[in-house]
Amino acid sequence: MYKIESFRNGLKLATEEMSHMESVSIGIWIHAGGRHETKPNSGISHLLEHLLFKGTEKRDMSAIKQEIEGRGGSFNGFTSEEHTCYLVKVLAKDAELGIDILSDMVLHPRLEESEIAKEKDVIIEEINMYKDIPAHYVHEVLAEMMWPDQPLGMPLAGTVESVRSISRNDLVSYREKYYNPGNMLVIEVGRIDEEATAGLVAKYLSGAARGDASKFKAIKIAQASPSLRLYKKQTEQTHVALGIHSTDRYHPDKYALSLLHVLMGANMSSRLFHIVRDEMALCYEISSSVRRYEDCGAFVISAGVDHKKMVRAMEIIMRELARIKKEPVAEEELKRAKEYYKGQLLFALEDTMSHMLWLGEKMISGEDDLSPRKVLNRIDAVSAEDIMRVSNDIFRDDRMNLAVIGPMEDDRPLKDVLHIK
Repeated sequence: MYKIESFRNGLKLATEEMSHMESVSIGIWIHAGGRHETKPNSGISHLLEHLLFKGTEKRDMSAIKQEIEGRGGSFNGFTSEEHTCYLVKVLAKDAELGIDILSDMVLHPRLEESEIAKEKDVIIEEINMYKDIPAHYVHEVLAEMMWPDQPLGMPLAGTVESVRSISRNDLVSYREKYYNPGNMLVIEVGRIDEEATAGLVAKYLSGAARGDASKFKAIKIAQASPSLRLYKKQTEQTHVALGIHSTDRYHPDKYALSLLHVLMGANMSSRLFHIVRDEMALCYEISSSVRRYEDCGAFVISAGVDHKKMVRAMEIIMRELARIKKEPVAEEELKRAKEYYKGQLLFALEDTMSHMLWLGEKMISGEDDLSPRKVLNRIDAVSAEDIMRVSNDIFRDDRMNLAVIGPMEDDRPLKDVLHIK
């Protein structure tokens, strides 16, 4: 389905022609993120991402915004644990402009001292803001618990101290190390001419010097029993995040794990939402999520709960984890979960931006399931026995980590329920 082309300097381009669309979505992906950092420079990937929008050697910040938005387009960037992405969505007639601006930002940023100082202040306010949002901050606490003293356990935005300490030289060195064609991928999806697109990418990016692909240290997990951390704060609700060590993004069980997520907490039909919220009225919001990295992963359940109902809510969550390990999922429930997964994927692939993001994450990570049809077939192949087997593999006491933010003083009631019977 996808046309993939490699250039002499190591750059790769993947395209998908959607001739019925009016738009084109373009992403330049860098295999560099929070896992490539150290404690002293924590947050440098995120800071650099912000700064690339502040001007290039031939465009100031206003020109970058006006050239894209003045054509009806949109652009953005994001930093994750293993990748950074710069993206635009424009009309098909403006595809060259999109590639021009993205490549200009990535290859020729100004990184002016004045802008660095201002953007540090902005990010420090962002760090402080998230600490004031317990539903967000509880996940930072959880990550630190699950991967202590490792980059994966550090906040992506860094700390106030680390952000303040990053110098312009640090940023230049980091960009030179990681922002090279051998560590880069271009994705373009939409109403395109694939041959013309390859010519434009060659025009704007093939002159960049070849570099090495990035690496990061393998994760270390040394957990033998359930872990609990209370972060005392006066809040309107108690916020909990239960993180369970699970499989990496390449593991063949990832399809069963995705369906387990749908069954447990992906939507309003899921077990946790139906039982904990609808039937027992123990919370307003509860959901699950799956985090996949190149050598590890996590299954996460999060909720905002009334202080007095928090222990009871955790009892029910643990009961439901135990139940899905012991009782086969009914055929009709598993069918609904599969149809939900397939529908959500196909809906996303109808949009050029969502399609670009789906393909880009898979390709930059080196995954091999690039065909949507192949993914759908593997989802269809998951059985009730697979769900039970994966549940038994990951829902174990020695994989459990619970982060709690709220006014709770005594952690003993939670310790008593933080295990699967």
